[in-house]
Amino acid sequence: MRTASLDVRATASLHALSRVGFVVPKYKHSGVARNLVKRRLRELVRLRMLGLLQEHPPLDVVVRVFPSAYDRDFAVLGGELEQAIRQLLKRVG
Repeated sequence: MRTASLDVRATASLHALSRVGFVVPKYKHSGVARNLVKRRLRELVRLRMLGLLQEHPPLDVVVRVFPSAYDRDFAVLGGELEQAIRQLLKRVG
C-alpha cells in the first residue's frame, strides 16, 4: 500500500508475533532528521498498529519512507500509516 509519504508492505510471518521494520533513506537529510522520522514511526506503530496487528495472523511489515515523510507532522504521518495498515489487513483477510 502506498500513501503520499509511505510504502507499506506485509507478508505472512513464520514467527508467533508480528514484526515491523523501517527503511528510512537519507534523501539528503541529516542523521538527526532521519532518526526523528524513525522515532515517530516506532511510536506510531506502538500506539496505532499493535492493536490492529494482534487481531490478525502474524505478519512481517516493512514501512519504506519517501522524501515527503520528512516534512510531515506526527498526526499526518500517523493517519497515513493507519490507513495503509487497515488496507493491508483487509487484503490479507
